Amino acid sequence: MFMMCKREFISLFKSFKSIIIIAILFAVSYYAAKFSSFIASGADLTAGEAEDIHTIGLLSVILLFGQLFVFGLSHDTINKEVHERTMRFLVTRVSRSAILFGKFLGMWMFWFVCITVSFLLISIFSRKFDLFIFSQTLSLVTYQAALALLLSVLIPRPGYTMFLGNILGLLLPAFGFWAAFTPNGWVNWMKYFVPFYYLERDDFTFLVILGLAGMMLLAANAVFKRREC
Repeated sequence: MFMMCKREFISLFKSFKSIIIIAILFAVSYYAAKFSSFIASGADLTAGEAEDIHTIGLLSVILLFGQLFVFGLSHDTINKEVHERTMRFLVTRVSRSAILFGKFLGMWMFWFVCITVSFLLISIFSRKFDLFIFSQTLSLVTYQAALALLLSVLIPRPGYTMFLGNILGLLLPAFGFWAAFTPNGWVNWMKYFVPFYYLERDDFTFLVILGLAGMMLLAANAVFKRREC
């Protein structure tokens, strides 16, 4: 499993798309934190919101475009191996569960490094490392990575997951916010399955997001075990 983790982790950093995404995250984190006092002066914020204003740039990017970024990098993490027949060689060396969880761990470690460095950049200006918001952000990225992995297992062709990933990456944030705040009873119940409902609360209910990610991983593992390579 750790071999797969290392392989996935390194391959993500070698991607040209990942370099662009990392540059966006770091640039937004740095400049949003740098000019946070200017942003705060032009907005009517509570004391708590003003205290966390340094993270607004990074959080906005992850909330609005995080799923698109994750899909862009990892939409084919499983089905590419299956499509190119390399998965047949992998399953002779390690179990399918080890492959799947190893790849997920590699994806997660990549985003952990990106988010950690982004928060360190923010801490230069805020002079603190907000562990609570960091944990919330990491839980969201964990959910997004698990969803990308599940999609890659369910859909056999990388081209399809690339197309669907772009669509979902753009629509899911909008749908998530709508489901979380709409009074429409036909839609409102779906808020419990999207992370945005748990992130807007200032408590540890964001841990539910990790549970949702875990369920997606278990579902992906169950399907992957039964799929021909």
